Amino acid sequence: MQVSHNAVVLVADGREMLFLRNEGDATHPNLVVENALEQVNPSDGAQKTDHAGRSSSSVGGGQNSMQEVDFHQQEEDRFAADTADLLKRRALANDFESLIVIAPPRTLGELRKHYHKEVSLRLTAELDKDLTGHPIDRIEAALQAA
Repeated sequence: MQVSHNAVVLVADGREMLFLRNEGDATHPNLVVENALEQVNPSDGAQKTDHAGRSSSSVGGGQNSMQEVDFHQQEEDRFAADTADLLKRRALANDFESLIVIAPPRTLGELRKHYHKEVSLRLTAELDKDLTGHPIDRIEAALQAA
């Protein structure tokens, strides 16, 4: 994949986002870090205080187990929505003309739910890989191989 000069590359998952800008050209990317953010998100078990509740049903006289909330996943989804909002604000400010998003499939799906029209118009590619925490040269190599 070619990465145009000055394109923004977002590498994200449910708790980290890394904004890079291509200072190189389309065939020889030189990604430079613009912004990085990591959120603390403890495991689901560490965030829970109780077990799932139970409800009594007057119809049939039985008890039903309530659906247990996965607080860790809920927080990852919120982080993806916040990331999409940041992309929207940057697109509306004309901060980038070309955007490439690299994220694991679940995060990518959550981001897509929240893309603003201006973000979608500037989106040139998506790569469904988890490259958060990888060195920049590995991210550049993954883009070139895609």
